[in-house]
Amino acid sequence: MRLNMPLNTTRAKPGLLGLFWFGIQMVWGALLGVSLQARASQLVPANAVSAYGELAMAGAAAAAVTQIAAGIISDRRRTCGSRRIEFYLSGAIAAAAAIFWFYSAHRFGELLAAFIALEIAMNVAIGPYQAAIPDSVPLAQFGTASSWMAALQSAGNAAGAVLAGLVARSEIVALTLSTVLVVSCAATSRHVQHLALAAVGTDRVRITRPFVDLFISRALAYVGFYTVLGYLYFYVAAGPYSNAKTVTALLLLVFTLCGTAGAAACGLSAAKMDRRLLASIGGGFFIAALCSFLLASAAAAVAASAALAGAAWGAFLTADWALGCGLLPRRALATAMGVWNLALILPQILAPALATAVLRACGALHSPAAGRMAFGLAAVEVFAGILWIWRLPASPISVETA
Repeated sequence: MRLNMPLNTTRAKPGLLGLFWFGIQMVWGALLGVSLQARASQLVPANAVSAYGELAMAGAAAAAVTQIAAGIISDRRRTCGSRRIEFYLSGAIAAAAAIFWFYSAHRFGELLAAFIALEIAMNVAIGPYQAAIPDSVPLAQFGTASSWMAALQSAGNAAGAVLAGLVARSEIVALTLSTVLVVSCAATSRHVQHLALAAVGTDRVRITRPFVDLFISRALAYVGFYTVLGYLYFYVAAGPYSNAKTVTALLLLVFTLCGTAGAAACGLSAAKMDRRLLASIGGGFFIAALCSFLLASAAAAVAASAALAGAAWGAFLTADWALGCGLLPRRALATAMGVWNLALILPQILAPALATAVLRACGALHSPAAGRMAFGLAAVEVFAGILWIWRLPASPISVETA
């Protein structure tokens, strides 16, 4: 076995290590929360819901293939001494160019091609990058590091949603997203360059029961999340609001700020309590918030529902990161993270596909009630994920020894 022994002794700083995650999530907050739906409505106004579904499914399919391939290649590079930084930088730079293409597209076909290119570029970086915590953070500190990643994810989503919703000029949105992505990538890459990394050896990902259960529970919960994220714009557009894009951005801001607070508050709990219980508590309150959305009509009630949903999802994210980092194998990390992250990418395909099928079957695909019905479906999907999570072992044992 060939080992890559750490040469540096700099201790990992979760804030710097997760900064690139902020940049990545700022891009997704802008596109998945606001811009994808708004651009579909702009270019295909008569069939915006269907066009959004086509964009989301095609982009996620490209992301799934790319992330697995990048993970496998980066694991091989890691055993030869790589710190995976080349994947961070090349992905971020290519994604920056694709962002400009996405916001300047004049036809739906061009928009679709730009979004696929963006997904490919982003996932060249994301697959290898998600191995950063297991690569450089001691097992005992996974709870704290996971809390940082969850908080930065929520903060990035908030910044991206606000930018896309409140800034009218698309070129400014594109420039801001690209700049933050590249700068955050450079900062994290510089930090990783000086970290002491764990010794690794060549190995393959072993598909065991805990691995499968972790994957399924995460996938089911994220199908619900992406249903909410994807159809929030259409939920708002059916309400008594003059500017759906701005209101959606403000609701996402409330959601993500409360998500940051929820994640930060649960950092210590993730290190000390059963992570299945923490995930279940977060998921339960998220479902309660979705039920509140269904009943809400006044703006204040909708905002309160978004706040509750955000705090609950922040708690779930903290438990989710901690479960993944604790249960995935210590070898072939990027490959394992890539497979695990399919449980986040595949829901981006399944969520619009299932919602479209259900809405069409109910004759509501082009109805003002489409967004509200999608939220009801999301509650069922998250509930299924929370039930499945209890198939996981109570202690954070390694999948390799399960």
